[in-house]
Amino acid sequence: MTNITGRVREAFRGDQRVDADALIARLDAVRRFLTAVDGLLPDAELVPAHTLVERAGTRLALSRDHTVVALAGATGSGKSSLFNALAQLELSPVGVRRPTTGVTHACVWGPLEGANRLLDWIGVLPRHRFVRESALDADDETALHGLILLDLPDFDSVQRSHRLEVDRLLGLVDQVVWVVDPQKYADRVIHDSYLREFHRHRDVTLVVLNQADRLPPAEVPRVLDDLRRLLDTDGLTGVPLLSTTAIDPAGMVGLRGALERTVAERQAALRRLAGDVDTVVAGLDELVGSARPAGGPDDSTVDGLNRALAGAAGVPAVTEAVQQAYRHRAVAATGWPLVRGWRRLRPDPLRRLHLPGPADAGADAAESLVAATSVPDPTAAQRSALGLAIRAVADRAAADLPAAWPGAVTAAARSRLGDLPDALDRTIASTDLGLGRRPLWWRVVGGLQWLVTLAAVVGLGWLVLGYALRALGLPALDNPMVGQVPLPTLLLLGGLLAGLLLAALTRPVVRWAARRARARAEQRLTAKVARVGEEYVLTPVRVVLGSYAQARDALRDAARC
Repeated sequence: MTNITGRVREAFRGDQRVDADALIARLDAVRRFLTAVDGLLPDAELVPAHTLVERAGTRLALSRDHTVVALAGATGSGKSSLFNALAQLELSPVGVRRPTTGVTHACVWGPLEGANRLLDWIGVLPRHRFVRESALDADDETALHGLILLDLPDFDSVQRSHRLEVDRLLGLVDQVVWVVDPQKYADRVIHDSYLREFHRHRDVTLVVLNQADRLPPAEVPRVLDDLRRLLDTDGLTGVPLLSTTAIDPAGMVGLRGALERTVAERQAALRRLAGDVDTVVAGLDELVGSARPAGGPDDSTVDGLNRALAGAAGVPAVTEAVQQAYRHRAVAATGWPLVRGWRRLRPDPLRRLHLPGPADAGADAAESLVAATSVPDPTAAQRSALGLAIRAVADRAAADLPAAWPGAVTAAARSRLGDLPDALDRTIASTDLGLGRRPLWWRVVGGLQWLVTLAAVVGLGWLVLGYALRALGLPALDNPMVGQVPLPTLLLLGGLLAGLLLAALTRPVVRWAARRARARAEQRLTAKVARVGEEYVLTPVRVVLGSYAQARDALRDAARC
């Protein structure tokens, strides 16, 4: 897939019209891009885009009936003389000292009132604003009505404030007329620092070779050809190139005609802003590249995260406690009634972790749980494993993203790391571990234990009563016989042996059921912990990936189709 820069047209658009609605849509796309990446990418990378959105909105709101054209050039290029010749008035000082032009002068064709707000925004002082209106002109200047012509300070001035002023104004004007002279037209400063930077503004750029009268007539075409070669090297292919001379009105015809066409079209401001969008889009392209937004980390990476979260949450300790608690409760419910009280005196393993204890059986676990548990804190190895798992999630999610985004994805994955311990603890505390209800077979076995215990107690009581009667000399009881064994003895011994046998048969079942209870609790805890990972790690990552997708689509919309 070709990247966005490749889709930005580089062809000269000087004869093409820029649709205002389409331009506004492109600016809105840049605004959507900025909204999508807000807080995710370095602010320094976004300054040109923010500046464009603010400047473009202001420029379009101020006036579309005026065209701001700047004359820019080096000291001695004669741009001030050119400015005065176009205005046919001595408005800007002309001299040979360096620098000659220290402040920006403006000449307005048409009423000054309509241009004042625009000049205020540009920053031209009121005392340096002039109106090109005269009753003697009749309709001679009508073709330039709406033109605001600026004479900028020299960009090669020895005073840094002058250069900064030129750089500021070049970012605000609608069209730039670069004025060069035969002596310094090939100077590296103007080509490397300025003209080359305007290659995406070719349609609002015009270059004039001023003071052409200083050259022999036969040399003018040669110098123009050499200048054209330099402009092509600068990426300004197709930019109009004219020769001018301020001392001869005939030498101004071409430039004046170009300005009249610019004013009549009312396209310079739109073309300038369109070029600004092209420049900004090209600069932002490397921030989004051509990668398709990933949906997030793969299943294996998520599984690794869930295992690490389970370890940090103490799931192994809790499930071990569940297994022990099940055995503890099962033995207490199915063992000999005579020793059950002693079994209940032993602490329940889950109660030691502030998880549901014996008193919670049959109750709603969610209502009986406390807010925090006493699950052991994660070890250094478990914390390290969790950190590596989170890093793996970020790395996998950002694997195909441009260089500016992995940092944002990693920051999102770790953004709620400080809240994870409490969230995991609350999850463990609120999870139903499956021990709230007594299984039916516990009751059956417990009932049988009570039955055989009762038989043993009856047999014992019967035998004690018989011994007591004999000791008192009273008639002995007639004990029924079962075979050769008296019934009381059978009841006593049979009850005891049956209880022992029932306990022995139940014990392996209890161990098997305890392992199942542990597996069930582990499944529930893992599912709950995975939800925490989804909320605290994966969701922030997916939000960043969604922002990347929105930024990529917005920048694609902002690119010139």
